[in-house]
Amino acid sequence: MSRASTQDARTTCPYCGVGCGVRAEMHDGRIIAVEGDVEHPANHGRLCVKGSALHETLGDRGRLTRPRLDGAEVDWDTALDAVAERLAETQREHGPEALAGYLSGQLLTEDYYVANKLFKGFLGTPHLDTNSRLCMASAVAAYKRSLGADAVPCNYEDLEDAELVVLAGSNLAWNHPVLFQRLRVAKTRNPLLRVVVIDPRITDTCELADLYLGVRPGSDARLFTGLLAWMAERGKLDRVYLERHTRGVEEALAEARQDDVSVEAIAADCDVDPERLETFFYWFASQLHVVTLYSQGINQSSSGTDKCQAIINCHLAGGKIGLPGAGPFSITGQPNAMGGREVGGLANQLAAHMDYHSPGALERVTRFWSTDSLVPHLPEGPGHKAVALFEAIERGEIRAVWIMATNPTVSLPDARRVRAALAHCPLVIVSECMADTDLLEVADIVLPASGWSEKDGTVTNSERRISRQRGLMAPPGEARHDWWIISEVARRLGFGEAFDYAHPADIFVEHARLSGFENEGDGRRCFDISALAELDRQGYDTLAPIQWPVTRQAPRGTPRLFEDGHFATPDGRARLVPVSPHGPVQALGEHRRFRLNTGRVRDQWHTMTRTARAPRLMNHRSEPFIEVHPEDARELGLTDQGLARLEGEGGDYRGRVRISPAQRRGELFVPIHWSDRFSASALAGALLASHVDPLSGQPESKHGAVALAALPSAWEATLVVAADLDVGARVYRETGYWARTPMAHAERWQLAGAPAAAERDWLAWLAEILPVAASLWCDDPADGRLRAAGIEAGRLRWWLMVGPPAELPGLAWLDERFAEAAEGIALEVGQRRRILAACEDGAADDGPLVCSCHQVGQGAITSAIREGDTSVEALGARLACGTQCGSCIPELKSLIEEERAHASHPVPDVEPA
Repeated sequence: MSRASTQDARTTCPYCGVGCGVRAEMHDGRIIAVEGDVEHPANHGRLCVKGSALHETLGDRGRLTRPRLDGAEVDWDTALDAVAERLAETQREHGPEALAGYLSGQLLTEDYYVANKLFKGFLGTPHLDTNSRLCMASAVAAYKRSLGADAVPCNYEDLEDAELVVLAGSNLAWNHPVLFQRLRVAKTRNPLLRVVVIDPRITDTCELADLYLGVRPGSDARLFTGLLAWMAERGKLDRVYLERHTRGVEEALAEARQDDVSVEAIAADCDVDPERLETFFYWFASQLHVVTLYSQGINQSSSGTDKCQAIINCHLAGGKIGLPGAGPFSITGQPNAMGGREVGGLANQLAAHMDYHSPGALERVTRFWSTDSLVPHLPEGPGHKAVALFEAIERGEIRAVWIMATNPTVSLPDARRVRAALAHCPLVIVSECMADTDLLEVADIVLPASGWSEKDGTVTNSERRISRQRGLMAPPGEARHDWWIISEVARRLGFGEAFDYAHPADIFVEHARLSGFENEGDGRRCFDISALAELDRQGYDTLAPIQWPVTRQAPRGTPRLFEDGHFATPDGRARLVPVSPHGPVQALGEHRRFRLNTGRVRDQWHTMTRTARAPRLMNHRSEPFIEVHPEDARELGLTDQGLARLEGEGGDYRGRVRISPAQRRGELFVPIHWSDRFSASALAGALLASHVDPLSGQPESKHGAVALAALPSAWEATLVVAADLDVGARVYRETGYWARTPMAHAERWQLAGAPAAAERDWLAWLAEILPVAASLWCDDPADGRLRAAGIEAGRLRWWLMVGPPAELPGLAWLDERFAEAAEGIALEVGQRRRILAACEDGAADDGPLVCSCHQVGQGAITSAIREGDTSVEALGARLACGTQCGSCIPELKSLIEEERAHASHPVPDVEPA
């Protein structure tokens, strides 16, 4: 490889809200490797396993490369003309409020800005919202209500400067792994730093916890209102800070005292041990430098705003804000959730953090966006928030919707109903990267968009840090950037003068100018990046990560807000707001008696359209699952790794049982990632009713009510097929359960159903669904076991094992044979003999994958522990597990503890009778 054709480039990761810097190694215009950027202040060179596999998710395979109009591929002019004509016709016949847009935190700030400008400014509809509504809207509403602005006061260094870090509703180890590693290092450097984890589930994050509170789901507000009252009763309020910088403390305390504020009563309501609860109260009240880091577990609630508010109240009451190592810190879920909020992507916002109710804001934005011949017509008030927006589509009030970079048919609650609503909507426009998603089935116009490594612009992470996400590769085929697509539609609608952008730098500069436009510098409009408004193209291209506000007074950015105690409210004082705790709206009953929690898993992202392209990310959790407490499993006759079914308000869910004492009794956990593209019925959103927080509009996604039962299946089977074989249609129809897992060179289908395996003519069934007949097979009709393989021209085309997955060998050896087959290499005689066994002679199965970075399985780790490697460091030295992203370290520690327990209580030898 020549030096001339190889270079490094810097960009930003497209996954969670940490906003890690990435260094990409380029060769001949392609990314061949990635690593963390040691100079980026968000991650200092660290990457999680998803980030380190980014280069494995690229390539043209499966990408959208041409526009589609009514199911047929067309050229761009035809597609853009159709978008403009149909939007204009809908607006003409039904008014501007018949139009809507639904955006995503996957968009770059520049894309977001142009979309908001078109929909609200020139189409005149208020109905533009974003999937950030599903994860961060409650945090936004609470910050604005209390601090006066959607302004996260903290930064990541505060985690390292704190004396106490409280993690509430956040599985940091899996969802924000790089921050978890930063916290781990901080705890090592400062032995006095304490960590408290508040979560109904015992997660890998608890590995760092000095104190764990396994609260009843939905009781978070009660816990923090109780903390506020406890602080007041014991003289732990900062009365000087409250008097100088806040309002409302007495009202907030009076509301908190409406409930019994004894530790015993609070502990009973939260279902935690009173002594542990009082320990937390004492730690929080006694330390000044306290960070409370909270995420979806707090936000995704019908009272999420109040839960966030209860946390903020406690920080204000103790003066624990605006200091190093202190503050209420909401951490975002998507890479540009905050950037979307900055430009007005939420339905209740205008651009540049202005609101409809802010005095003069509507008129100010109108004047700013006006041109010599065009004057925008902004709506007078907020539009429908996400759930309400799709309900309006269902009612026929919204007749045209443009969805960009997200899939509401999977992510929204009552997802089947959302899909049905879109299927009946007269005009559905979708901007998308991938050629095969659930949403495209209901799209009238499909526009191929550029993706990560192709898009060029900026993102803002959870600590208000703006970073460049750079376009390093050309988009495949005819895919185009979102800002360009929107601008071209605007031009065809007659708004070209206002959308005359040649480069994302032009958009960013306009966005920066608006942030400072008539911004008086009195702190009322916190979001201000006007010092970046003079950037030229070169300055934009080389822009280093920087935290807003970025003004003439703070040209290098602002690491921490409200250090002077002056807030973004009319009088400069923060508000403590009364909070009355409420339980979940989705009620448990005799039939649906289990409380459902939903969330992410370590190695996956959203609906897996990106992460499923990296096969090693599919190995940690390869199928949808239901996590169940052992007692609940025993009561219902469920077995670990057996199959079960959940029934909720809008549908059912089928997954593999994972029995875990980490679950509380009567509570379940399912992942959000699997869609109809990857499993028969594993749509978590279908289980949830569409109840929302009345202030934020955020859905109650953590508190479903479901019924749980075993899924009857007379047989299970594993089918592995070459990547070019399509077996889907017959599998969909004829099995009660299926899950599709992409492998490196093949696809694995996990199947289950009826009638009994012994009654089925498997070879005949395979002949019907596959174009290659069985060449080898070995069966045992008595117990229904069968192994078979299809070989064509000496090359392996498919492989089947009928029997429970526990009997599966490791499939890596088999996958290599599929790789050779794809290259036209025939099986050797010895390989053919071992095909049915699917492994080398004497090869041992390495068990479930633990370390995705280095592909280390549980079997190898357990063997190493038994041979004396009884620390994470020793395991890393031998097997490399835990040495890259560190996400598997909690699991490694758990395995070490399990082996120690086993060694302490060995099974005694028993002499045969």
